[in-house]
Amino acid sequence: MWGGRFAEGPSAIMREINASIPFDKALWRQDIRASKAHVAMLGAQNIVSAEDMALITEGLDKVAAEYEADGVPENWDLEDIHMVTEDRLTQLIGAAAGRLHTARSRNDQVATDFKLWVRDALDQTDAGLAALQRALVTRAGEHADSIMPGFTHLQTAQPVTLGHHLMAYYEMFRRDRSRLMDARARMNECPLGSAALAGTGFPIDRDATCASLDFAKPTDNSLDAVSDRDFALDYLMAASQIALHLSRLAEELVLWASQPFGFVRLPDTLSTGSSIMPQKKNPDAAELVRGHAGRVTGCLMSLMMTMKGLPLAYSKDMQDDKPPVFEAHGLLALSIAATEGMIAGATFRTDRMRGAAEQGYATATDLADWLVREGDIPFREAHHITGAAVKLAESRGIALDALTIDDLKAIDSRIDERVYKALSVDSSVAARASHGGTAPAQVRLRVADARVALGMEDA
Repeated sequence: MWGGRFAEGPSAIMREINASIPFDKALWRQDIRASKAHVAMLGAQNIVSAEDMALITEGLDKVAAEYEADGVPENWDLEDIHMVTEDRLTQLIGAAAGRLHTARSRNDQVATDFKLWVRDALDQTDAGLAALQRALVTRAGEHADSIMPGFTHLQTAQPVTLGHHLMAYYEMFRRDRSRLMDARARMNECPLGSAALAGTGFPIDRDATCASLDFAKPTDNSLDAVSDRDFALDYLMAASQIALHLSRLAEELVLWASQPFGFVRLPDTLSTGSSIMPQKKNPDAAELVRGHAGRVTGCLMSLMMTMKGLPLAYSKDMQDDKPPVFEAHGLLALSIAATEGMIAGATFRTDRMRGAAEQGYATATDLADWLVREGDIPFREAHHITGAAVKLAESRGIALDALTIDDLKAIDSRIDERVYKALSVDSSVAARASHGGTAPAQVRLRVADARVALGMEDA
């Protein structure tokens, strides 16, 4: 490849450290596509002949068919997917293959191929999240009335509905999808034609290759174009945020599936057993989703550290840009699919959820609100009165609504029989009817909105 400059070939160590074909072969579809766009432009600009353009295009199609059928051969002497493809093209069509690299460098070639790959990854991730959202919305609609304890500090706080809880994750993934769309729009500029770093003296048509590859516009600075990996970092940052949200949901499923909670039974197909304890049904899919979040975030840190000290334009360090992105994308796709399967296949034990909500003094805030609303008592005083009522109920091992009216009046004489309407978990969730609240009516509205946004219903 550069024998005219070097008297000796690379050592075995240099050959091994320099080769990227073991991982960048994943770019072969993007490399073929970009090469076909490039040679079509070269032909249209009369930089190569129409005959050579047709011969190269036909040859690239044959190479693609071979890769599709047999995979990409790993020739470490040829370093990367770009040279492996060019070498095979030369074997197929002869010297005309050498014209393909006119007005192009591997620097703008790899930047273009990698952008195309990341753009595809963004679209695949978005589709996976949309499927997960549909599963969440479907289950939320089924459980708009199902009462469960809401937690702060993992302590029972106020009763909520399971539908409301599931829709909270719908909102997280909605924001994640918006980040993916933002990243896609920002990275959708074509580097092809930037050449090594300074552009090219050939009369190329960058708008033509840009349009052929479905980019919004050509990049405006050749130095930046070949050295930019912001698009990969954007993907990894979005992927890390998604993995974080998946991990939070996974952690809740792990807790809920445990015997002390008993809120959910996860599908057998996404659980495992124990080699020694026959009774075990372990939520391993959820635990692995939780674990993968650390690896995805680690991929982000890896690429950030690779890029942090690089001068313009291209440096060989940037060969290490692809493995963390490929790894993160694979882990994330698995995590999204597993989470969708768990949500879709879960059996929610709403009786256990309701019982936990009724036992944890979850309606204490409703008592305080009642005192403010009906007794015209300042909230801080109402908070103190309610605390005394909870203390009394706790000392007797009973629920708040099991206290007698005499018990409550002994705490504060302004309490009357009407208070019991505020102390049931059903009344509590129904009262939270502000926009975005947990009231079943509100949950149904949000589910209806989400179904329209996801294309599950007509607007």
